Amino acid sequence: MAVGLVAAFMTLLDVSIVNVAVPSIQRALDAGPNALQWVLSGYALTFGLVLVPAGRYGDARGRRNIFVFGLALFTVASAAAGMARSPEWLIAARLVQGAAAGVVNPQVAGLIQRLFAPAERGRPFGLLGATIGISTAIGPLLGGLLIQTGGTHEGWRWIFYVNIPIGIAAIAFALRLLPSRPHPGRQDLDPVGVALLGTGVLLILLPLVEIQQWSGWQKWLLVPAGLAVLAGFVGWERRYRGHRQPVFDLALFRLRSYTLGVLIALLYFAGFTAIFFVFTLYLQNGLHYSALIAGLSITPFALGAAVSSTLGGRIVNRYGRPLVACGLALVAAGLGAVVAVLHFVPGRGAPLAIAAPLAVAGLGSGLVITPNQTLTLAEVPVPQAGSAAGMLQTAQRVGAALGIAGVGSIFFSTLHRPGTGYASSFRQATLVTVGFVLVSLVIALADVRSHRTRS
Repeated sequence: MAVGLVAAFMTLLDVSIVNVAVPSIQRALDAGPNALQWVLSGYALTFGLVLVPAGRYGDARGRRNIFVFGLALFTVASAAAGMARSPEWLIAARLVQGAAAGVVNPQVAGLIQRLFAPAERGRPFGLLGATIGISTAIGPLLGGLLIQTGGTHEGWRWIFYVNIPIGIAAIAFALRLLPSRPHPGRQDLDPVGVALLGTGVLLILLPLVEIQQWSGWQKWLLVPAGLAVLAGFVGWERRYRGHRQPVFDLALFRLRSYTLGVLIALLYFAGFTAIFFVFTLYLQNGLHYSALIAGLSITPFALGAAVSSTLGGRIVNRYGRPLVACGLALVAAGLGAVVAVLHFVPGRGAPLAIAAPLAVAGLGSGLVITPNQTLTLAEVPVPQAGSAAGMLQTAQRVGAALGIAGVGSIFFSTLHRPGTGYASSFRQATLVTVGFVLVSLVIALADVRSHRTRS
């Protein structure tokens, strides 16, 4: 369990840790806006593309070897990113790094499904949920510390170099500790389904990650094209399922807990991830704080998530979906309070003034990510655990890309209006993130009401 959590923490940390390094990377490599966007979003793009196929491969051929392969590839790609001498070099390394992270993560959830009985999964999923929440929230702080230690010009390289010793140690322990008994039988891997799913997700994500740099409305034509490809994927999987095991069994969506959990994850991550993106821009570019201070300002959220994530995993089996609804309400209230406080304290006192509201939002986040993951995968059969976890995390990655694109557009469009500044732009963007959270809350409450009606 510890090996899996370390690997998950390291790979998910790289989603957010690079945000505070953007100014340093820009100066060191003379990178333009488009290159910087790909450094940030390219990781999430390839991460999301690989999750379901990698989870399916782990289901079909066993998890330890593919886990070790993904971890080794991630470690090598981190070294390459740290040695980058041009924006193109760094982008290529980040794309490989993201793909490797997509290989590793579904194996962790799959191992929990395999090694723990259903009634015992709350606590390990609680630890995994805490890892997801804390790694995303604490990334800017660790990034700021590494840049402060290594220097503003070259310190950004240590954001990637720090993965090397951790990755090597995790590989050694994985080979020693992870169960190696072979999976029964060798199942077909459905290459056509993999290609259709990957193409559909790529077409939907690409205009989202390029929203700031790719001008013109034509880019949005890729979204209906992607939806059409995904419709083809659904048709193929239904046909394929009658003969062999598909890359993703669509019958899982007949499970109410799984379908609602995936939808809540998509919408929540749209708001959850985007808030750190715009907050970092506000603190560093608007208030001219250092990367370290910007990271420290997000610490209350991380601490709140750390406290509640472990608790949420322990009590989720007792309270179920109402616990998720409670967490979503706390997140919405905390972020709403952030907007209210910034109206009165918009200047350099803002980070201290919003510490308490961010802590409340963090407490709520820990009651969302962990319990929702546990509930979403609770009824999934163990042989499909990897692909099911991969689809859940794909929803999280698509949601994150959607949130950063939508919230980022609101932030920058408000910023470019005459008479507005970073404070008002951040307030407007935060209101959009609250909207994503509230839609998630409506879905959770509808599920709670439906469950009580059936009971």
